[in-house]
Amino acid sequence: MGVVIESSVWEPSASVYIFIFLSCFLSLSLFPVYLSKDAPTKSSPFSDNPTTSSSLRFQRYFLLLYSLASVLEGLWSVYGEFELVYYGISKEDTVTLMLIGFGAALFVCFLGVVSDLMGQKKICLLFYTLHIIVGIWKRITSSPSFWVANVCLSLATSIFSFSFETWVVVEHDKQGHRQDILNETFWLMTFFESASLIGSQVIGNWLVGSNLEKGIASPSTAVISLAIVGIIYMSRDYDGTPQSVTFKDYKVSFCTYILGDRRIWLLACAQACLHFSIVVFWILWAPTLVEIGVLVTQFSLFHACIGLILPSLARLRTMYVPNELRGGMISLSLAPANAAILFVLMQRGYYRTIENATIIAFAALGLFVAAGCMHVLKRWGKQPYQNWHKL
Repeated sequence: MGVVIESSVWEPSASVYIFIFLSCFLSLSLFPVYLSKDAPTKSSPFSDNPTTSSSLRFQRYFLLLYSLASVLEGLWSVYGEFELVYYGISKEDTVTLMLIGFGAALFVCFLGVVSDLMGQKKICLLFYTLHIIVGIWKRITSSPSFWVANVCLSLATSIFSFSFETWVVVEHDKQGHRQDILNETFWLMTFFESASLIGSQVIGNWLVGSNLEKGIASPSTAVISLAIVGIIYMSRDYDGTPQSVTFKDYKVSFCTYILGDRRIWLLACAQACLHFSIVVFWILWAPTLVEIGVLVTQFSLFHACIGLILPSLARLRTMYVPNELRGGMISLSLAPANAAILFVLMQRGYYRTIENATIIAFAALGLFVAAGCMHVLKRWGKQPYQNWHKL
């Protein structure tokens, strides 16, 4: 007697879209109200004084570049998985490619130090350049070598994790903008990144279309075009002033202000745990979301929590980390997380010694540890701004 298994694909109802639309509308409408409560003065954050106008111009300029970068990251995240399936890459080879990628990210954990010494905008330009290299590589090769693309994309993702935030903080401090404008930028970065990631999925599906033979290379062309736009737009206002600090002075400052402060160790622990949880969540949960409404709900809830945590973590970095050391602190703190991800991938992908439920438990534990570290840091308070951010 045969057994027939019926399958169904879960699709959200129209009321869900209405709820999401109203939530986004309310969040944008109420944001200036809550922002004004934290402002150091009673003047509106959208006043017409020259300082505020300059701040808002730079904010719009930065958010456009950050949105372009988020779209590039999002295109490769969904298109890369589809491309592996299209070229018939096995699960074992996929695990190997992931190991290569995270290994490269672990190996270049010093990129944040390089960005602090060379300047953040140069490293941001390198981010766009790496995406152009990957796009051209996939366009000119019929069956691309995926490990080359994985290494370049891992480098780009590592740069994305620290360079843009550090750049906006340094520019904000250099131009003397108000602190509430910077806090607003942190929240808008999270919002624009989320919107750009969703938009990149739509763009990727539209570019590939139904004809896979013709559409398989279209996302690469889109990536090249968007990256060139980002380079042109950033180079138009490029500040090529070299950094005055030497590596010797940087090393002394880093040992004093970063390695010698237990609060920075707590902050680094929170960043590493959060990064580990997010990556593990994406690796294990994203492929299981189709056909299952409960997992989609949990997936959305998880990212709603992440959307609240990330701006708060950025504000804590502003409270405790000197601007001149921010990039190095962020990139080096992610090294333990990448090492843990490599260990999990090897144990699960090759040796099969741990189960997915155990990995998810570790990810949940990481979120609890990150929340605990952030809670302790907020209770301890902060150092005076002028003492911490002027070395």
